[in-house]
Amino acid sequence: MSDHAIVCRGLTKRFADVTALDHLDLEVPRGSLFGFLGPNGAGKTTVMRLLLGLARPTDGSAQVLGFDAVTDSLEVRRRVGYLPQQPLFPPELTAREVMRYAAGFYPHERDGRIDDDITEALDLVGLAAKADSRSGALSGGQRQRLGIAQAQVHRPELLILDEPAAALDPLGRRDVLDVMRRLQETATVFYSTHILDDVQQVSDQVAILKAGARVLQAPMNEVLRGGNGHVFDLELSGPVGRVVADLRAQPWVEVVRVAEEPHAGTCTVTVEARDPDAAYRDLLRLVLADRRVQVRAFGPRTSELEDVFIDLVEGAPR
Repeated sequence: MSDHAIVCRGLTKRFADVTALDHLDLEVPRGSLFGFLGPNGAGKTTVMRLLLGLARPTDGSAQVLGFDAVTDSLEVRRRVGYLPQQPLFPPELTAREVMRYAAGFYPHERDGRIDDDITEALDLVGLAAKADSRSGALSGGQRQRLGIAQAQVHRPELLILDEPAAALDPLGRRDVLDVMRRLQETATVFYSTHILDDVQQVSDQVAILKAGARVLQAPMNEVLRGGNGHVFDLELSGPVGRVVADLRAQPWVEVVRVAEEPHAGTCTVTVEARDPDAAYRDLLRLVLADRRVQVRAFGPRTSELEDVFIDLVEGAPR
């Protein structure tokens, strides 16, 4: 069994003279909570439709859970749960009836316990108390959670969620994110969104799409380190002249910059290291060797996901 739930190689989709997706390479590890980002029109929904066999690629290939998305599309759909961007339910049906209808599309290994499975799915998304409420009477956040519940009623190995927290208030978004964390315990979760703070909170992997092409894929902790991990910031107090001179003399140090903090008695020392491993091993020890200097803060420089996203989408080099 592959270590990846999704593998795309050169995946391309053209509509007449418009290229919606341009030779996309993508790997989604099994068991990950994978955030798929990009501005409007970048091609995120097109990718999801290709993965589900709802559209055919112009070129390239996509493997989903080891199956080809074109030739094995029926097997893919049996094993994948999907939440569209705006799930719609007949307003007269109760949440339980919606779930039973969705379950009817899949072979059920435990036919005698289908009602128990529906109750468990509703409980997972926090809707057990609303099981017999009509879907038309549910709030926007509750309908979104009902959509997630029906997407995983057949216990899929992979969930593909298109903007699962879109148009929700902060409480609704919080509830949906909590559900996604729970889903990761049993499935790979691949989701698109434009809410970058949500991705930074919950995702362990992220990819960014721009004009149909991938411009980034990395674990979230690497993204937030700025993609390099070799810039370190120290907040120091005391006479730092000797420490700065010692740092500049180290063969693994490339640049040392000092920024004085006015009226605070402290300064920020930024160290760019040629060798990050040496910096992690020796940087703090070297500074602490001077007992006149106090270290108030130390760590590798981090980024906000929003900063990384804007730099990449607007074309600024990183």
